[in-house]
Amino acid sequence: MTSRLPVSSRLPDLEALELLVAVAETGSLGQAAGRLGISQPSASARMRTLERRLGVRLLDRSTSGSRLTAAGSVVTDWARAVLVQANALVEGVAALRSRQEDRLRVSASLTVAEHLVPGWLVALREAAPGVHVELNVTNSTHVIERVRADEADLGFIEGRGAPRDLHSRAVGRDRLVVVVAPGHPWTRRRRPLRPVELAATPLLLREAGSGTRETFEAALAPYGGPAEPALELGATAPLRAAAVAGSAPAVLSALVVADEIAAGRLVEVPSELRLERVLRAVWPRGRELPEPALHLLRVARS
Repeated sequence: MTSRLPVSSRLPDLEALELLVAVAETGSLGQAAGRLGISQPSASARMRTLERRLGVRLLDRSTSGSRLTAAGSVVTDWARAVLVQANALVEGVAALRSRQEDRLRVSASLTVAEHLVPGWLVALREAAPGVHVELNVTNSTHVIERVRADEADLGFIEGRGAPRDLHSRAVGRDRLVVVVAPGHPWTRRRRPLRPVELAATPLLLREAGSGTRETFEAALAPYGGPAEPALELGATAPLRAAAVAGSAPAVLSALVVADEIAAGRLVEVPSELRLERVLRAVWPRGRELPEPALHLLRVARS
């Protein structure tokens, strides 16, 4: 009387099931081992382990070879179904990963999004034509929040620096300028604006949380900070239009007002304040950037 094999509660090894199917198809444990690229002793050990886990004898072994038992034939049919589902899982995950790798979620501050990202995306399309970019445009504070919440793979901010919990890489430099409409009294100045004058003047400013506002407030902090704004908005276009109309002086990125200055619709007023800032890419520490994000980062830094 043969002893009963102990039954294991663990699931069978998929590679062992693959070997069992190969034995059924080749008629030999040795040939099945050769098909799978393993040695015959390893194949024998794998089959014995499978038998112990299932609690049934799958092969009849003799000096002339090995053949499936009746139970082995039934288990082989089940194993084929399991392997079909396992392969479907692997292929499905690969397709899912491919779709994820081809999608890039970007969050960028308004200045970066309007004046730099379009050119970067053109270059990215040439380097990685299959990448689909989802672009969210907001201020620097909200960009950081989206990156922390895993709502963006890569963020672009402007301002004094990046939080310590994020990786950052410089992708460019920018400066803020004071601009007024032609005919404003400041256009006739012979000396640069003093910080105390800027601090005392109601200006056209971006909203709190923007990199532009953060940079300007930090520069004026030793002088009591800026006065109550004449107008405060979360977009640059209406502030630029208000400055052109002569509503009040504005403090905006040089990128934003370059065309207006070149056309004479706005005049840059020199200032004693140092209003330069670094534009940065940010992403969470401890996380590898997906390949499309690495492509875009290389494009931005170049």
